[in-house]
Amino acid sequence: MQESGCRLEHPSATKFRNHVMEGEWDKAENDLNELRALMHSPNAIVRMKFLLLQQKYLEYLEDGKVLEALQVLRGELTPLKYNTDRIHVLSGYLMCSHAEDLRAKAEWEGKGTASRCRLLDKLQTYLPPSVMLPPRRLQTLLRQAVELQRDRCLYHNTKLDSSLDSVSLLVDHVCSRKQFPCYTQQILTEHCNEVWFCKFSNDGTKLATGSKDTTVIIWQVDPESHQLKLLRTLEGHAYGVAYLAWSPDDTYLIACGPDDCSELWLWNVQTGELRTKMSQSHEDSLTTVAWNPDGKRFVTGGQRGQFYQCDLDGNLLDSWEGVRVQCLWCLGDGRTVLASDTHQRIRGYNFEDLTDRNIVQEDHPVMSFTVSKNGRLALLNVATQGVHLWDLQDRVLVRKYQGVTQGFYTIHSCFGGHNEDFIASGSEDHKVYIWHRRGELPIAELTGHTRTVNCVSWNPAIPGLMASASDDGTVRVWGPAPFLESQEVDGLNENCSNMDS
Repeated sequence: MQESGCRLEHPSATKFRNHVMEGEWDKAENDLNELRALMHSPNAIVRMKFLLLQQKYLEYLEDGKVLEALQVLRGELTPLKYNTDRIHVLSGYLMCSHAEDLRAKAEWEGKGTASRCRLLDKLQTYLPPSVMLPPRRLQTLLRQAVELQRDRCLYHNTKLDSSLDSVSLLVDHVCSRKQFPCYTQQILTEHCNEVWFCKFSNDGTKLATGSKDTTVIIWQVDPESHQLKLLRTLEGHAYGVAYLAWSPDDTYLIACGPDDCSELWLWNVQTGELRTKMSQSHEDSLTTVAWNPDGKRFVTGGQRGQFYQCDLDGNLLDSWEGVRVQCLWCLGDGRTVLASDTHQRIRGYNFEDLTDRNIVQEDHPVMSFTVSKNGRLALLNVATQGVHLWDLQDRVLVRKYQGVTQGFYTIHSCFGGHNEDFIASGSEDHKVYIWHRRGELPIAELTGHTRTVNCVSWNPAIPGLMASASDDGTVRVWGPAPFLESQEVDGLNENCSNMDS
C-alpha cells in the first residue's frame, strides 16, 4: 500500500478484519456499527452479526464453555429474530459430547485461523469491494495480467495453463517467432503435377495430398521428428483430386475431383483398398464432401445442382434438389449440413425435417469455407475478397483478413494452433499467410512456393506443424526454426518476411 500509494480498504474494515481473526467478538460487533453506513443493504448488518455470533457460539462450545455458549444463543442470537431454523440446529450442538463430535456435526474446521478465514470470506460478500478487500484479490489480478499478456502475444501457440505456478511474474510473457511454424522443414516432391489439396488426419498422424496427377498420397507423420514419409499412393482419379475428407475416426478418406468430375472415391486408408466408387450420373458434378460426425454417412455435391446424402457403400439416402453446391460442412449436431452455393451465401440444411435457412450472405462467391472445432466460427475464402471470419451463431461478419491475393481460384484456408487461435491461407501471390484470429494484419508471410498456394492444413495434434499445397507441384511442410546458432538463424529469417508491425 505504501509503495503504490493506493488505499486497499477502509480503515474500519482493516480493524474489523483484525478483530475477527483474533476472535475479539465484542470489538468486531462494535466495528460493524461503524461499517453500517458503508453497506449496500441495511439488512446485511443482521446477517453479518448472525455469522459472527454463530462462530463465537461454536468456539465457546468447542472450549467446553457451555454456559457462555448458552448465553450467546439465548441472549444474543435469538433476539436477532433471524433464521430461527438455524438457531434450532445450533442449539442441538449443545448435546455434542466432545469437540470432534461438534466439528463433524457442524461441518466446521474448529476454532482457529482456517474457520475464521472462511467466516471473513462470507462476511466480505456483504461489504462493497471498495470498503473491504475481496479475498484473493491479488491472485486474481495477477492471473488476469498473465492472461492479458498471453492474449497480446502474437505467437502464443502452447497449451494455456492458467495456474500462476507455471509463469514468471518478473518479466512479461513473450513467445518467440522461432517457435512458430514458419520455417520450411521439408519439401515433398513426389507429385508430378499441380497439388490441389492437402489435409492432416483428425489425429494428426497422417497427411493426405491430392493432385492433378490423378493420385492421392498418404504421408505418415513421425511422432518424434515430425518428418513426413510416404506411406501409400492411391491411384486412378482420372480428373485429378481437388478435395479430400477424412472420416471422423480416420479409417476412410473420400476424394473428389474438379468441376467436371462425376465420381467420388472412398478409400480405406489402413488397407489402401477402394471401398466405394460412387457416381449417380455422368452429368453430375461431385466436387466437395463432408462426413457426418457419426462416421456412417457423408454428404456430397457440386455446382450442377447435386446435393446427396449417402452411406459408406455409396447408396443414396437423401437428395436435395436445386442447390448448386460449392463447399460443404456437417455440424456437430449430426443433423445440420452447411452448404455454400452459387448465390454467394451459406445455408443450413436439415436432412431430417427437410428445412433450410440462410446463415451467411456475402457479396461475392464463397469459393470454400471451413468451420472451427466448436462449430461457432466459419472461415470463408471469398472470390476477389480474400479471407472472412463469420460467427455462425450470431450470423455476423467478425473480421476480414488482409494481405492475401485471391481471384477466382478455389483456395482453402484453415484454423490452427492450440485453441485454434490462428488462421492460415494460401494465396495467388505464391505465399502462405498466417494471422492471429483477433488481428486483421498477417503475423507471418511464408515464401518458398513458386506458384499459387491452393491449400493449407494445420496439424490438429501438433500445433507447430503445417502443410501447404501448390500449383508448383510441391507440398511444403512448415515447422519451428531448427535449433541453430543465433548468427545462422538471422540468415533463416529471409525465408519468412516479418510483419510484426
